[in-house]
Amino acid sequence: MNPLKYLRPYLLACGLVVGLQPLQAIAQQDPNASKNSAGRDGQHDFDFEIGTWKTHLRRLQHPLTGSNTWIEYEGTSVVRKIWNGRANIVELEVDGPTGHIEGLSLRLYNPQSHQWSLNFASSRGGTLNVPTIGEFKNGRGEFYDQEEFSGRMILVRNVWSDITPNSCHFEQGFSDDGGKTWEVNWIAQDTRIKDESDGTAPGTQNISPPSSVVQFLGDAWWIGPTLDPSAATLGRKHFLMELQDEQIGEA
Repeated sequence: MNPLKYLRPYLLACGLVVGLQPLQAIAQQDPNASKNSAGRDGQHDFDFEIGTWKTHLRRLQHPLTGSNTWIEYEGTSVVRKIWNGRANIVELEVDGPTGHIEGLSLRLYNPQSHQWSLNFASSRGGTLNVPTIGEFKNGRGEFYDQEEFSGRMILVRNVWSDITPNSCHFEQGFSDDGGKTWEVNWIAQDTRIKDESDGTAPGTQNISPPSSVVQFLGDAWWIGPTLDPSAATLGRKHFLMELQDEQIGEA
């Protein structure tokens, strides 16, 4: 028997257990965390953020180095609803003295765990980062992950707070001591600049046809003095009405 055959799965399993211990310790700081969230439906927790926002961003230039040099950016964040609120996508564009930042975040709600996973990517990297996972409690959202930074494993925490209908505050922090202390390195203050509660683009509307009118491509449509054989060829602003064969014959 080749003992190396079983070594890799064993090491992976051990690494997973060790890697999860810091995150489990953070969760256990609140002994009622599991009880409080077990039956809570949080699929609409991010509805407050749907729309377009003016974003003032501050970024710590060199995290976990003792540096206190911050860089400021100005721009916008656009948040669009997906799956009736069970997911959303964020597009961030800001400019500052060190250049242009484009970011995208895909947020997905897990109905089994009642938690969100936040998956971020930048246009420079082009790949999704390790997702932070968490939930909202009492108007505050906290999300955690463990990832590599500058060659060592650290904890990452994302926090939403001070949420109102027209403003919200976001912070990202790193910890290299297992969550005992946190260094904030990314601060965003958002102010709503458009009322797009349904997540649609400016100037657009979701228009549904009247329930009494059913349209089918390939059918004959009455548009005035003539019949048009296809709904696809009708001009804009025409009123569409389906006619049954017997109605056409009587006419």
